[in-house]
Amino acid sequence: MHSLTDKIALYDLSYDEMAALLASWGEPGFRVDQLWQWLYRSLAGDFESMANLPKSLRRRLAAETDLALLHPQSEQVSASGQTRKVLFCLRDDNSIESVRMDYHDRRTACISTQAGCGMGCTFCATGQMGLTRNLSPGEIVAQVLYFAREIRANEVEQATVLGIQAEIPEHPISNVVLMGMGEPLANYDATWHAIETLADDRGYNLGARRITLSTVGLVPGIRRLAGEDLPINLAVSLHAPDDGLRHELIPVSRRYPLDELMAAVRDYADKTRRRVTIEYALIDGVNDSLDRARALAALLAGLLCHVNLIPLNPTPGSEMQPSPREQVDAFRQELQWAGIPVTVRMRRGIDIEAGCGQLRWRHMAAGPELVS
Repeated sequence: MHSLTDKIALYDLSYDEMAALLASWGEPGFRVDQLWQWLYRSLAGDFESMANLPKSLRRRLAAETDLALLHPQSEQVSASGQTRKVLFCLRDDNSIESVRMDYHDRRTACISTQAGCGMGCTFCATGQMGLTRNLSPGEIVAQVLYFAREIRANEVEQATVLGIQAEIPEHPISNVVLMGMGEPLANYDATWHAIETLADDRGYNLGARRITLSTVGLVPGIRRLAGEDLPINLAVSLHAPDDGLRHELIPVSRRYPLDELMAAVRDYADKTRRRVTIEYALIDGVNDSLDRARALAALLAGLLCHVNLIPLNPTPGSEMQPSPREQVDAFRQELQWAGIPVTVRMRRGIDIEAGCGQLRWRHMAAGPELVS
């Protein structure tokens, strides 16, 4: 069991907050840069390894602050070895999922922003759990750092075995997608704090265009996001081109009908001049007809966008199934004929239930004996 402590969660602090903490301890101003770089550039997982910090400061950090915001509880690796899903236990014994996906040119972390989710999407395992709580900024960031440390350690180990110098990538995790458990815009402040931490050029220095935030369409959050300085990518989970079906699939959409949502998305694209990704999960016999493809094309006409078609990751116990390949191809072709840029997302990790919330759902259903 991992209980809450009264220690300061160091990853929750912004650079300025960390500077203020160290100043209150009587430390010189340059210490914050040293500590920040140990945390986010060197990826130190403990204080003892922070060699250029005085022993007295390391002891105080260990006594009064905490780096262990999450603990791996269970892990699954796909048959290909390219997708790894981890169930993390938080300090209050809640749990979240994160997925690492390795491609030939990048390594992507799909991370969570909430424990559970309050959006209630009918085709999503997390949506059926309900919301437990928001994650803190540090809990969001720590998911990325866990995978980054893992990659760096593997590179060093392999180089040692081969007797060569390890080639350590500057960004072991090169891309981050906020598409895991939860709705990022429903936890806006913590999510944006985490994004700023990952993008800070004094530390991990992840390019903003390598960060993608996915939302089911919370209009106030989209409009707020349009005013932020960091040019991250926006993805909108649409899943239906009409309000009737969308309300069935995404209950929260009743608060933000399509005309209101699309107005916000068009304003976002006009203001930021950034292409919006439209995510569309294809569900057999539900939203994959050619009539709906034509309606989607009409809805998106003139929008600076790209459609990402996603054959559904089926949830155990649900009757909803992914569209067959021929229907996916036909749907894609309709969009292409209408001049809408479209791709079909490669399905990753089906054999390890990589869809959002599925591993946590299985653990909750089976109880602690399933935990490895």
